[in-house]
Amino acid sequence: QVRLVESGGGLVQAGGSLRLSCAASGSIFSVNTMGWYRQSPGKQRELVALLTNGGSTNYGDSVKGRFTISRENDKKTVYLQMNSLKPEDTAVYLCYAEVVSWGRARGYWGQGTQVTVSS
Repeated sequence: QVRLVESGGGLVQAGGSLRLSCAASGSIFSVNTMGWYRQSPGKQRELVALLTNGGSTNYGDSVKGRFTISRENDKKTVYLQMNSLKPEDTAVYLCYAEVVSWGRARGYWGQGTQVTVSS
């Protein structure tokens, strides 16, 4: 079984910063892509940032230049540094990881961490 545990969400004023973390654990052979999506009430789930184990990144247009994704492969952990936060960044941030386990690759989701940006 694979588990993703997020941390680092909270309440911050507009213009502030937060750092999210997500650690994968369980029966893991390797982790391919790791990253973050977000979801707000009444909106579709939105890509925030993805990072492959080869170092390629993909950012959502609304966060480019403000958010930075990174990872520590030996810790199976991905981070999201969020700067210059805006009220519209308020959402539940969900960690995603493509994990190879028992010879099979599949995607897993964390439970989510709430980020609230006040104006």
